[in-house]
Amino acid sequence: MSDLKYDCSKCTAYCCSYPQIDVSKRDLNRLARHFGIEPETAERRFTKIKDGVRVLRHQKDKIFDSVCMFLDLQTRRCTIYQARPGVCHEYPTRPRCGYYDFLKWERTHQDDPDFLPHIHGQI
Repeated sequence: MSDLKYDCSKCTAYCCSYPQIDVSKRDLNRLARHFGIEPETAERRFTKIKDGVRVLRHQKDKIFDSVCMFLDLQTRRCTIYQARPGVCHEYPTRPRCGYYDFLKWERTHQDDPDFLPHIHGQI
């Protein structure tokens, strides 16, 4: 995708907070190769079934309550970037990311380059 109008390095990893990050068999194989384990082991360790769909497991997060288990909570970056699922490769499907636009607008209007719209436990 060319002419992107967002910068993931300035985001708090909103896309990693989606409750359902789908994982295909191909994704499982990629994860297994990345960790040097069998696909069945990767499936057990890293995924669960939610509403009939295989998805990545989550971990608790202070910003979004729950995020992908592979998000580094300090750096807000993916720890398996090269092995991430296909849905993550494809996101966002447009040159603009709505959350990034929202965050950029809020930071400008709050006159705070580090502003976060929501922190768990605070409003």
